[in-house]
Parts: sequence; structure tokens; C-alpha cells
Amino acid sequence: MNTEPGAVPDPQMVRQAIDWMLRMGSERASPRLQRQCADWRAADQRHELAWQRIQAMSQEVASHYRAVPGAGQALEASAQRLGRRQALKLLGVVALLGSAGWLGRDLEQWQQWSSDFATGVGEQRRFNLPDGSQLQLNTHSAADLRFNARQRLVSLRHGEIMISCQPDSRPFQVSNRDGLFETAQGRFSVRQQDTCTRLSVTSGKVAIYPAQGGALTWAQAGQSWQLDQQGLRLIARPDMDMGAWADGLIVTRDMRLQAFLEEVGRYRHGYLGCASGIADLRLSGVFRLADTDALLALLPQTLPVQVRTRTRFWVQLEPA
Repeated sequence: MNTEPGAVPDPQMVRQAIDWMLRMGSERASPRLQRQCADWRAADQRHELAWQRIQAMSQEVASHYRAVPGAGQALEASAQRLGRRQALKLLGVVALLGSAGWLGRDLEQWQQWSSDFATGVGEQRRFNLPDGSQLQLNTHSAADLRFNARQRLVSLRHGEIMISCQPDSRPFQVSNRDGLFETAQGRFSVRQQDTCTRLSVTSGKVAIYPAQGGALTWAQAGQSWQLDQQGLRLIARPDMDMGAWADGLIVTRDMRLQAFLEEVGRYRHGYLGCASGIADLRLSGVFRLADTDALLALLPQTLPVQVRTRTRFWVQLEPA
């Protein structure tokens, strides 16, 4: 069991970690209780993973509530009207509800256990398929494999994949919520976002069959396409190389700073954003994904910004 950011905590261990967090707060963390908590964390690596995840959640939620005028005072007033343990439990429930999006991401990771291939946040993996083709998964992605005598099919459940397809008598297909993508040989990536799917073809050509129906469209090498409820359209001038992640890079072309930070945020836990006054600054360059903290530290060298870090899980760029 590893404790890297992409690792998935056991739900039972998470519940135990929440209980320890409440006890540590309600009993004022006596030396004896601190030793007991430390012993529990050291007894199993899964305990430590769950503890770190709950602590990260607590810090993120606290930062969000600090940013909302009056929220902290309201929570404190509620705590004063209740006993210490009851108040902490109340605040714990509020925190869990307030960070539903954060927890939802991890609940989605737990669902990935049923997938044939999956990655956690910040993790990228490469798999060799039975036909000699290669499948790469980007951060926080999941896919299923269905190979038989008639088909080669990868079902993208969420996230982003890169296919390097070897020739075969069977077509190679990728399906997802928005459509079906088919090729005989080539290299292409498919990214499922909240409201659309993006296809980028590096080599060969890919047939696009929209789930909503419509004419077959061929995507050529060097092209990027977007597919959503409104239909299919060619992305004339992408602000980012959609396949660069497979080489561990983000390559931007006159990209808005806010959009860039949203992209970097896919590879790390917690909040990453910028002040509204600098959101429209433009950025072009090649950045390595291996260390997102080091990546962010480079930005003040080319843009009039500064990096403000409250915790490792709360980072914001502000005007220099």
C-alpha cells in the first residue's frame, strides 16, 4: 500500500481517521491521546493514508470557509451553543458537506476499483495490450478493455487516455459517453470532460461516430475535435497540445493563465487558482508535470505574478 497522492484510502480507514480527528480536537490532544493516535497511524500504512487525506480535506474546507464572509463566525457561534464534542461533530459534518466536490473525486476513485485500468490524481500509467497496442492513462482516469475475436474496444469511464494502435484485422475502438472513435492504425487521445469530449489525433486518422447521431466524420493527423450535446466541431487553434501529457509535459500556446492553472490542477490535490485581475494573462511554453510545485515556481519568471501558498493544498497566484 503506498501513500502517494494518487493512492486510494480504504473507506473504513477513512471513518476511523475522522473519529481520531474528532477525538484529538474534543479532548484537547493530551500527550496520551497523541501517542495513541500516532500508534494507530503507524500500525498500518492505510491508516496513515486515510489520516493524511482527512487532514488535507480539513485544511481545504477551512480555507474555503475563511474566504466566505461571516461563515467562520456562524460556525463558531454554533459551537459555543453546543458541547465541545457535539460541536466538533457538527463542524465535521459541515466540512464533509462543504467539500462534497473534493470527496466526490475520491469516491469516484473508489469506484475505479471495478475498472480494468485506473490512475489516481497526479498519476500516469502505461499498459501493453494483448494485440501489441499501447494504452496510456492520464491523471485520475479509468477505462475498461473488451478484446475478443471480433473487436478491440476500450471504454473510457472518465479522464483521459492515449492509444497507440497496432494494425490488426479488427478495428480499434474507443467508446465513451459522447461517442465512438475508431481507427485501423495510429495514435490518438480521448479526453472526457464534464460537458464534452475532446479527440486529438497524432498519427493516422480516426472515424468519429457521435452518440447523438449524425454523419461519420474523419479526424486527420494533427487535428483536434470537440464533441458535445450541440454536435461536433473542429478546434481550429488549440491553446494546448492535447497529447503532450503522454510525454509528461504541458505545452501551451497563448493560453489564459486561469485555464492553465485549471489544467495543472488536474495533477494535484487541493485548491489552485488565481486572482481575477490576472486570470487573462497569456502563457506560452513547455512545462514538466513531474513536479507541479516547481512548475508553479517558474511562472513569476515570465509573468507579473507571485505564488501565495497557505498550505500544500491551497495555492493561489496573485499580482506581483
